[in-house]
Amino acid sequence: MPKTLRREKRPSKQKVRYAVVGLGWFAQTAVLPAFAHARGESELAALVSDDPKKLEKLGRKYRVDLLYSYEDYPRCLAGGDIDAVYVVLPNHLHRDFSVAAADAGVHVLCEKPMAVTEEECEDMIRAAEANRVRMMIAYRLHFEEANLRAAEIVNSGKIGDLRIFSSLFTMQVRDEDNIRLNPVSQGGGTLYDIGIYCINAARALFRDEPVEVEAVTANNGERRFRNVDEMTSAVMRFPGERVATFTSSFGAADHGSYRVVGTKGSLALTDAYEFADPKKMELTIGEKTTRKNFPKRDQVAAELVRFSECVLEGKEPEPSGREGLADVRIIRALYRSAAEGRAVRLPAFEKRSRPSMKQVVRRPPVPRAPELLGAAAPSGN
Repeated sequence: MPKTLRREKRPSKQKVRYAVVGLGWFAQTAVLPAFAHARGESELAALVSDDPKKLEKLGRKYRVDLLYSYEDYPRCLAGGDIDAVYVVLPNHLHRDFSVAAADAGVHVLCEKPMAVTEEECEDMIRAAEANRVRMMIAYRLHFEEANLRAAEIVNSGKIGDLRIFSSLFTMQVRDEDNIRLNPVSQGGGTLYDIGIYCINAARALFRDEPVEVEAVTANNGERRFRNVDEMTSAVMRFPGERVATFTSSFGAADHGSYRVVGTKGSLALTDAYEFADPKKMELTIGEKTTRKNFPKRDQVAAELVRFSECVLEGKEPEPSGREGLADVRIIRALYRSAAEGRAVRLPAFEKRSRPSMKQVVRRPPVPRAPELLGAAAPSGN
């Protein structure tokens, strides 16, 4: 990473000007289109990539003139033309690019997982605090109505005392060059990419942190899974003897759902983790079952709206760096459990803030998936 330069001071504006750093599949499919639904508070001002063709074509498509390579990233941060970065890079690069932005006085919105290790997460938190910049981790479901409504319902007492959480999140990752298949040491693997959604949902619904975790991995031996787990099944023990279980897989058909069961009923959410699909909720209390559909929304625009509000109003963002750290420490413990063949106890971790309906942002969905430039969708289905 080139040496960080301090940002040139410019007069404050009523919009937050963003540089999107990394122009892969998710950036092209979800992040760049989201600015159209967040333009009241957020402005796409710059693009950063090492692919000149992407820079040229996407810059033209989104009418962005400020185009930078990764080598020129310090100049992007120091020029005074941006206020924040949205980091959409491979997981092992999150720490370096986020810390460089914070050191330059630029606010940071970083994709999850926050980083690969707890130490990297803590470096990012310290940099943001030391430089008095805002940092938010891009948990889009913290602003999505169906998931927030589920948390509200299960914590209202309607289904009794919560006892069990179970979830599946699976997809086919077919391209051997996909970054999701990077070695686990670089943030590849099912837990960093999709298992994190199950972990985060369990924590949000139980409103607590696990005290012990255990995991097993499976691998059918295909070449594409030579560096990562094909699938991982996990058990997380929460205070009050509550149990959360989930399986994440890169070698099964597309599926994403969870169910939480209490002493009086249960709640299930189908397509719970998707950003491009509507969601279906089923609530059973005793013998009565009710169903509700939630329309597709632009979840990334919701993130931009809330983060820009925090920057403009000087508020602490949530989900914070502590939220990102909470999940990474669990992922690391689960991989350690699988490697050592034993349960792993987790030290106490304080996290007071939990997602609530106050965070809901409703924006219309992206009309259609854009044509991809030098990137491929994760699933071949």
